[in-house]
Amino acid sequence: MLARLAPRLCTHSARKVPMMARMTRRALLKRALTVFAAPASLTMGACLKAPLGVPRERVELPKVAMTKNRVSLAQWSLHRKIRDGQLDPMDFPAFARATFSLAGVEYVSLFYRQMPADGSWARELRRRADDAGVTSVLIMVDDEGEIGDPDSSARERTVEAHRRWLDAAAVLGCHSIRVNALSVGSPEVQCDLCADGIARLCEYAAPSGMAVIVENHGGMSCLGEWVAAVVKKVNLPNCGTLPDFGNFQCADGTMNDRYDGVRAMMPFARGVSAKSYDFDAGGEETSTDFARMLAIVRDGGYQGWIGVEYEGTVLGEIEGTLATRDLLLRNGCVA
Repeated sequence: MLARLAPRLCTHSARKVPMMARMTRRALLKRALTVFAAPASLTMGACLKAPLGVPRERVELPKVAMTKNRVSLAQWSLHRKIRDGQLDPMDFPAFARATFSLAGVEYVSLFYRQMPADGSWARELRRRADDAGVTSVLIMVDDEGEIGDPDSSARERTVEAHRRWLDAAAVLGCHSIRVNALSVGSPEVQCDLCADGIARLCEYAAPSGMAVIVENHGGMSCLGEWVAAVVKKVNLPNCGTLPDFGNFQCADGTMNDRYDGVRAMMPFARGVSAKSYDFDAGGEETSTDFARMLAIVRDGGYQGWIGVEYEGTVLGEIEGTLATRDLLLRNGCVA
C-alpha cells in the first residue's frame, strides 16, 4: 500500500539508505514495562532487535481516560499574538483560563526555545499553570531536525534535541510530546527510519512516564494510514498519535480524505487536535464537519483532551478560538 503512494507523497529525491538493526536497551525498557504496565507477552528485547522493514506484533496503548472529552487550547491558536509581543508565553496558561475558560493547554516548543537551558522556566511555568488551575497536556515540538534522517548520526542528534522537551514536559506534568515524522526516500524507507528515531525517543521517555505521539504534520504524514504504520512499527506502549482534523494536504496540492485519515490514526490516539480555519453563519467550520469527525473520535474509544487549534485569518485569533471552542461544546465536549 505504501509503495503506490510514493509518486504523490515523497517530495524529496530518495537517497540510498543502509539497513540497520536497532540498539538494545534492555534495562531501560524493563523500566518502561513497569511504568506502562505492558502485557506480559511482550518481549521488548525482541522488538528492538527486529531489523528495519520487519513488522512486529502490535501492543495496545494505554488510554488517557476521561468521562467526557474536555477541551484544551493549543498555543498555536495565538501564535500571532505571541509573536507580536502581545502575550508572554509564560502567561499562556492563565490567559487560556481567563479568556476562554479552558483548563487544559498544549504548548508549542518554538515559543520557549530561548528559555534557560537549566529548565528553570519549566518549573516557573508549572507554578503559573497550577496557580491558574490549568493542566499542561503536551508540548508540540517543531524545528528540531528530522526524526527519520537517513544519516544515523543526524538522526541521533535529532533524538537528543527532542530530549530536553521531554524533560520540560515531565516537569510541566504533560503526558506527551508531539513529534513530526519527517524523512526522505520511499514510503517504506521513511516509515522504517522514522520508527527508528521515534523508538529511541520513546526509550528515553519511558522512565518518566512520558509518551511520544506523532501528528499528521508534514511530509508523508498527510496520509493517516502511513502514520499508523509508523506507530505499529515502533510498537512501544508509550508511542501513539495526535490526529489533526486538518493537515491532510500533500506536497503536490492533492488532499487526502481527512475522515479516513483520522479514523486510521484513532486506535493509537493520545491526543486530538481540532483544527479550524473559518466558520459559516451558523457557527459550523467550513472545511471539516465537526459532528462527523467527533463521531469518529468517539467511535475510536478516545476520551482524552481535544485541543482547539485555530489557524484562520478571517476571524481574529480570540474570536476564532472562541468559535472553535463553542463548536466543540455544542458537540458534546466540556470545558
